[in-house]
Amino acid sequence: MKEWKKERLTVRVFNNRSEMGIAAAKDFALAVERLLKTKDTLNVVYAAAPSQNEFLRAMANDARIDFRRIAAFHMDEYTGLSTDSPRSFGSFLKNAIFDRVPFKEVHLIKGDTKDPDEEARRYSRLLATHPIDIVCMGIGENGHIAFNDPSVADFNDPLAVKVVELEETCRLQQVHDKCFPQLSEVPTHALTLTIPTLASATYHFCVVPASSKTKAVHDTLNSPISTACPATVMRTWGQPVLYLDPDSARMLHD
Repeated sequence: MKEWKKERLTVRVFNNRSEMGIAAAKDFALAVERLLKTKDTLNVVYAAAPSQNEFLRAMANDARIDFRRIAAFHMDEYTGLSTDSPRSFGSFLKNAIFDRVPFKEVHLIKGDTKDPDEEARRYSRLLATHPIDIVCMGIGENGHIAFNDPSVADFNDPLAVKVVELEETCRLQQVHDKCFPQLSEVPTHALTLTIPTLASATYHFCVVPASSKTKAVHDTLNSPISTACPATVMRTWGQPVLYLDPDSARMLHD
């Protein structure tokens, strides 16, 4: 494992995706143990993507984590998809972890609502009463975090959750990830937690494997901090950690 820092962001490169996921889950478990010494319950936000598979699997299998004291949230959801659709992020997370361990609470974004703006307000009110402790996240091929694509990202966003139109690059990623068979089937809009909402957490575990993310990782660490690559803002957060495999780290030089 190689490790270095870029401003406030710790970068760790592992030999393979399995080691990467196990290491991230171990760090997550330690953070949970640390926080639960002073809090009754924790609020954790999860990303839904194939890039998180190894991380979520290792987390679900870690007996040290007291999920009964964790309230779970997710960071984005397509609009117009049924909550029960196998392509919804809520369904992905149910299969990956929400239905596998005994969370205290699970709060899903309702993407099939008739009023997405009201759903954004509802989820915002929920987050206001459940301040985020930990964010488990990734980075998109266009450098987005959650569904804050460059065209809609705002480092000082006044909203906690908002409705966004997805860039074509973002939608194509869903095809590359085999979540949808073709671009025309990928929803065009989504609900997303905004960047200040994500930034408010104490811990950020950002897991980004695969060659499809090579350029995004390079830009995250080497581009100016700006919404042109939203993930660059992590370099200004408290103590985030970026977990990479050899493919995603291929363009980096520590």
